[in-house]
This record gives sequence, structure tokens and C-alpha cells, in this order.
Amino acid sequence: MNELTTDLKSLHEATINNLKSSKANNTLRAYKSDFKDFGAFCARHGLNSLPSEPKIVSLYLTHLSKNLKISTLRRRLVSISMVHKLKGHYLDTKHPIIIENLMGIKRVKGSIQKGKKPILINHLKSIINVIDEQKNENVKKFRDKSIILLGFGGGFRRTELISIDFEDLEFVPEGLKVTIRKSKTDQFGEGMIKGLPYFNNKNFCPVFNLKKWLEISKIKSGPIFRRFSKGSSITEKRLTDQTVVLLIKEYLKLAGIENKNFAGHSLRSGFATVAAESGADERSIMAMTGHKTTQMVRRYIREANIFKNNALNKIKI
Repeated sequence: MNELTTDLKSLHEATINNLKSSKANNTLRAYKSDFKDFGAFCARHGLNSLPSEPKIVSLYLTHLSKNLKISTLRRRLVSISMVHKLKGHYLDTKHPIIIENLMGIKRVKGSIQKGKKPILINHLKSIINVIDEQKNENVKKFRDKSIILLGFGGGFRRTELISIDFEDLEFVPEGLKVTIRKSKTDQFGEGMIKGLPYFNNKNFCPVFNLKKWLEISKIKSGPIFRRFSKGSSITEKRLTDQTVVLLIKEYLKLAGIENKNFAGHSLRSGFATVAAESGADERSIMAMTGHKTTQMVRRYIREANIFKNNALNKIKI
């Protein structure tokens, strides 16, 4: 009997670990953060947060709708639902009181999403030029230029970018192959390979600058983008994805560009927008960015062509 109890206990623990492993760490942190806010709302009003019920969740969504976007409300709903599942509780998120409430909120607020600004070619050149102008040592300049240029050139998510190891790189005559072992839309680690060709202009070439960074840093294994200790000593510690955001904002500001509406995603959206402006089709853009659906890529293409294919161009005044 004791053996059976022990086996069941270990199976239970393994099952909990499997459930946790089914989601990325960043996703789990987001669930916890969202649910913490839901819990605080319930506590203030004397309501149960776990297990909860559709009516309470619907009240919470109405409360949030005053200040948050509809997309954020949907994410909060997913988080509340997932925490219930992980804790062994059922919550009917398809209940009419939730669905109809969301539809009403959407109708009142509208659902247009205003994303962060993309980094376009003029921004990219300004950033690289201002990095070159800094009095930093070459080792920092080439690290930062490599992060910006590789992030843009490969249409990387910032988490993908800082996760690249030396072992994921293969330099070939045509340029660089980068293996992405896992990403936001590839949680099971099927992986993908991105190819970045050489640019004619070395100063803006991600492959050339990455080569120089690896040569100067003498990195031969492990994370390619690392922190510096005091001075210019390279540590073994991998950069965080937040560092990418801070670097973008810092160099935009130094270049005299308002940085408020730029973020880590601006490199990825910038690549897709510039590629679309240059005539790349959605399939080739998706092959680089790793988008699984055409919805977002088509949005980039529409925005890139807003003046190119404008009907007003046909009117002569």
C-alpha cells in the first residue's frame, strides 16, 4: 500500500511538472502576474478568486475595460482560466455572461491595436551611426551593433535573439545560418534555421558585425550576447531580453529620435515592414520571422503599402 501511495505521489508530482513544462517560463510568469491582479480585485470585493465563477470574471473584465485594451482583457481571461486548470478547477470561460460581455466591451471600445513603432532603415542607420560615434571601446560597440543588426536582419523576437548560442551559428560563403531551437510559437522545440546573407555595406551588415564581435570577444561557445562587468570585461552571463529594449531606447535617444513608442519588438516589426515595402511576399517574410499565420504579416504589408497602393494617387488635381 505504501509503495502504491509513493508511486501515485511521484506520478502526481511528475504530472504537475509536465503541466508547467507545457508553457514557457515567461508565459507562466505572465499567468501568475495576471492572476495576482484578479486575486486582488476579488479580495477587495469579498469574492472568491480560486475557484471562481463566470459572473465574477465578467465583473473583473468590465472593471479592466475602463483602462485596458480588448487584447489585454482576453489575455487576462486566458491567464485566469489556465491557473484554474493548473490547480485542478474548472472555469467556463465560454459562458454567455463572459462572451457577451466581451463582445459588448469590444463594440463600445473598438478593437484596433496600435502597436509599437517599427525600426525602419533610417532609424537603423541612425542607431548604428550613433553607436560608432560613442567613446565606448570597440568590444561594446560591436556587441551592441551585432544585437541591433542581427535582431533586425533576422526578424528575431528579443527572446530568440538573446537565446542564441555560438553552437547555433554556421558561417557559410553566402552569409550566416542561425538555428532557433525554440521560440514563442514553437514551444516543442522543432526549431528553424534563418539565413542572413552578406550586405554590400559592411557597416550595416549583421553577418560582418557579428563576426567582428565574436573575434574581439573570443567567444567560442555558449551565449553570444553577454553582459559586461565593470569596465569592458565580458562575463559568462547571458543578456536579458529587457537589455535589448534598453539598448534600442538608449541609442534612439542619443540619435535624437523620440523613443517612447519603440520596444524590443520594433526590430522584428521593422524587418517585416521594410521587407514588405521592398516587395517581399508574405511567404518569404514568414520564412524569416517564423510567423505561423498570415494575419500579422498581412498587417505589416498593408501598413507598408498604405501610400504605394493608395487610390488617391489616381486622382489628379
